[in-house]
Amino acid sequence: MTEGQVYRSAFVPHDIAAPVVGAASGPLAGLTAVVKDMYDIEGYVAGCGNPTWLETHKPAAKTCPTVMNLLDAGATIVGKTICDEFFYSVSGANAHYGTPVNARAPGRLPGGSSSGSASAVGANIADIALGSDTGGSVRVPAAFNGIYGLRPTHGRISGQGVQDMAPSLDVPGFFAATPGVFRKAGHVLLDERRVPANIERVIIVEDAFLEAGDGVSDLLRTLLEFMSDGLPAMAHGKIAPEGLETWRETFRIVQAYEVWQTFGDFVIKYNPEIGPGVSERMAFSSTVSKAQYDAASAARRQMREHVLQIAVPGTILALPSAPCIAPKVDIAGEEADRFRAHVLRLTCIASLTGLPQVSIPAGTVEGCPVGLSFIGWPGADEALLDLAYSLSPHLGMSG
Repeated sequence: MTEGQVYRSAFVPHDIAAPVVGAASGPLAGLTAVVKDMYDIEGYVAGCGNPTWLETHKPAAKTCPTVMNLLDAGATIVGKTICDEFFYSVSGANAHYGTPVNARAPGRLPGGSSSGSASAVGANIADIALGSDTGGSVRVPAAFNGIYGLRPTHGRISGQGVQDMAPSLDVPGFFAATPGVFRKAGHVLLDERRVPANIERVIIVEDAFLEAGDGVSDLLRTLLEFMSDGLPAMAHGKIAPEGLETWRETFRIVQAYEVWQTFGDFVIKYNPEIGPGVSERMAFSSTVSKAQYDAASAARRQMREHVLQIAVPGTILALPSAPCIAPKVDIAGEEADRFRAHVLRLTCIASLTGLPQVSIPAGTVEGCPVGLSFIGWPGADEALLDLAYSLSPHLGMSG
């Protein structure tokens, strides 16, 4: 594949006609950024990964605040990136627009749903990328592309002018290839509701590590030991008394019900063509009752209360960002279903609780990138960004 093909694979066919140039000065001056095709940019439709949605919606009247924050800080927007259809996948493949290339693991999936954004950063096409994360859509692509990614505390990055999926779970998020740019972007994008505290304790989440394959688990445990001089005291514990499969099922019900509230009327009215995997999940979402949603929401509240007793200011949780290296691009059927289930057992922890989670590049297994994650307390986003930066020398990173 040529460099040009790698470049174009990250971007939607209905891309912006020309770069949107940012302010002449600012903390991000001279840097480039790309935007997942769900953020409003004046004069363009946020296509949500589906051609029928693109055809039936009007261009945005104004650019959304989160994109404006990047522009006002000096970044230049150079493109709109491909995402999984209706953001309802973690694979990164789109049946209509193709699969963005994972430049750091050729022939393998980039992870989704923020696939094009992560692909662009991983291929050094952009310095910063906006994505979103409902069930892992920043954390998984960050891991698979060997880059930095943050799922922020729920509500700390503005969702105004950003298309909903499952609003109680959705957060805008972002990527960068280097720790310095990553931290700068966070300071621009996050609101003022930080909760500062020194990180004094790390809990290695053993039930999360059990979800990971041996190669990934061994690498991350070795890395944590190697980084021990840069981390506070480490302890071991489990996070989900009911088991992570119960947590995943709770997440699945909450997400599906809210997805149908968001997209159901559109699907009924237009009967759009929807690609494999997403089509089946969308059909399932139409069957979830309010009673099922209420029961899952009650269970979710108990799970959040439990985690908040552990993830107190000063304590962070360490876990794999994804359970495996990026699957090959032709994964399908039961193998794809198993992959998704393992992913969601890991990602549902931060999703259900609204807590911030950072993914940092942690090395490779079989030549493919692996991500290490830390979950913090509510408002710990800046502490996690600072941690990612401080650990970067252990990872051979700089800048």
